Amino acid sequence: MPAHDRRHDETPAGPLTAALDIGGTKIASALVTGEGRIVARARRDTPRTTDGAVVQRAVTDCVLALADHPEWGRTTALGVCSAGPVDRVLGTASPVNIPAWRDHPLLKALREVPALAGLRVVYHGDAIAMTAAEHRFGAARGHANALCMVVSTGVGAGLILDGRVRAGSTGNAGHLGHVTVDLAGEDCPCGSRGCLERLASGEGITRHALASGWRPAGGEPAGTRSVADAARGGDVPALAAFDRAARALAAGIAGCATLLELETAVLGGGVMHAADLMLPRIRAHLVRYAALPFAGLTVQLSALGGDAGLLGAAALAQD
Repeated sequence: MPAHDRRHDETPAGPLTAALDIGGTKIASALVTGEGRIVARARRDTPRTTDGAVVQRAVTDCVLALADHPEWGRTTALGVCSAGPVDRVLGTASPVNIPAWRDHPLLKALREVPALAGLRVVYHGDAIAMTAAEHRFGAARGHANALCMVVSTGVGAGLILDGRVRAGSTGNAGHLGHVTVDLAGEDCPCGSRGCLERLASGEGITRHALASGWRPAGGEPAGTRSVADAARGGDVPALAAFDRAARALAAGIAGCATLLELETAVLGGGVMHAADLMLPRIRAHLVRYAALPFAGLTVQLSALGGDAGLLGAAALAQD
């Protein structure tokens, strides 16, 4: 197994939880203590393919990369989270940003892996997992009513209401990325149009910048990092792409705050590497969209970064 897959630290006594976080760009796994400490980890790229079995093999390989850790025998549960929509009742995944999976029997496939036999398996959407992690360990700790968002290849969200993470009957409550924020917007792969995800995801930002005339410098690959670099240098189409995304996020956040009287919104995910560009713009646009006095809320950055999904999947499985 590659050396970067695993980190051996002094591990506190007690059971461990395996965690698996499946996204449109990467698949990550970890062994996590009850205190939320990661003691081993692995990562695989999410295959770009129309063959769902190929994606499943990458998922299985990622979690099995942990099985030769010397403390694997203390693992009692597996927490799984996936980009959505998910169906916790059926154990299936249909991520909009993984086209190879539509009603994919994710839990059935994992339960058929011999090395995972006997583990309790708990399954949630990735944004619900991120929400649980931020509520227990991170920026939403101490808040009774909050919105937590993953802004990455896709846009997901989860809700904390009355001090509890609310997943909904199938595990998709708070799926803000597929709420329409632009009535005349482009069609979305989910079947709707003008979805927040189409405007605010990393792919949405890059797509809009390219359509507006921006080009990456020096043969750099086109992506949110290169768009962000250009925006910081004053490139007008790049700045406009980030402002458009921030405006869409502000509209979505304001809608949730108006409905639910939230205290805070916590934003994480790969796009938030450009928090210096995003957060000030989101806050500025919120002044317009969250117009009613009770809809005012703080907006802050995730305290857990890229590990929020793993920590949340583990925490939910431990519960």
